[in-house]
Amino acid sequence: MSAGSPYLANCGLRLDDEAVRVAVGMRLGLALCAPHSCPCGDQVDAQGFHAMVCKKASGRITKHRVLNNITWRSLGSASCCPAIKEPPGLVRQNGIRPDGLTLIPWQSGKSLAWDVTVVSPLPQSYVDRAATGVGMVAAGLF
Repeated sequence: MSAGSPYLANCGLRLDDEAVRVAVGMRLGLALCAPHSCPCGDQVDAQGFHAMVCKKASGRITKHRVLNNITWRSLGSASCCPAIKEPPGLVRQNGIRPDGLTLIPWQSGKSLAWDVTVVSPLPQSYVDRAATGVGMVAAGLF
């Protein structure tokens, strides 16, 4: 396994050889896999971009857990902000529970709740927007 960046390692993240191979292959536009059908029903091309946008991709859940753990540990390491993950009995109006909650009130007597969202860098809407001009995706995000 590659050592990776010391900054990533401090966050508990490491890039193994396979992750580096995929990252370099995607950057260079190389074939990374044999074309096949995804469990979601879509076709996957040789570049494998579909895995970056598929809602059934296993990596999305793993990334979500890692990011949620980093957020939770960061608040805990501040030593003034103990927090819990997946707080029971707390549900938003849309029926979804936040990923975490501070145990000590943050501001105006209210605790801080957080929700981690894993986004894909390659959804079709970004690709379409990028085709219209330089910097269009970034401009649309802010």
